[in-house]
Amino acid sequence: MDNQQKFSPLTIGLHWIIALTIIALTGIGFYMSWYEVYPLYDWHKSFGVVIFLLVLVRVWWRLKNGWPTPVREYPALEHRLAQVTHWVLIVGTVLMPVSGMMYSGLGGYGVKVFGWILIPGNHNADGEVEPFHAGLSQLGAFTHEWLGYVLAAAIILHIVGALKHHLLDKDRTLLRMIGR
Repeated sequence: MDNQQKFSPLTIGLHWIIALTIIALTGIGFYMSWYEVYPLYDWHKSFGVVIFLLVLVRVWWRLKNGWPTPVREYPALEHRLAQVTHWVLIVGTVLMPVSGMMYSGLGGYGVKVFGWILIPGNHNADGEVEPFHAGLSQLGAFTHEWLGYVLAAAIILHIVGALKHHLLDKDRTLLRMIGR
């Protein structure tokens, strides 16, 4: 279990695996959509589904283990901002893959995980993609896109906060997350 001085190996491992993967997938997602790089979509979806499973483990662990205890007292506004940022990160990492699967799966594009079909595509006789449910697919697309921007902002805020703790406050917040 986690405490004020030290995080468990499970907490540290899940944090870094999910953090680095979400950062990479968010960056690749922006790149794919801005430059229409379609060959990366299957890889993006595959890693998104896999990381979703780890995110569910992390949510379970967070609920079981509770929220981390701050290493010291902080001003109320700073503490509140940290809480909100952590909630955005937790909820965002759940909703991001769900909205992506809604967008792709219900849009008729399908979802494959490294070649294994999770949600089949839907094509008409001419080979054109036919949505299973256009409205829900559009909701998924909208959510997935805007959540990408929200997550990117929360990630930047989280990194800035960790660096502030380490470089300015000189406390153990970042050291605890790297296992020291």
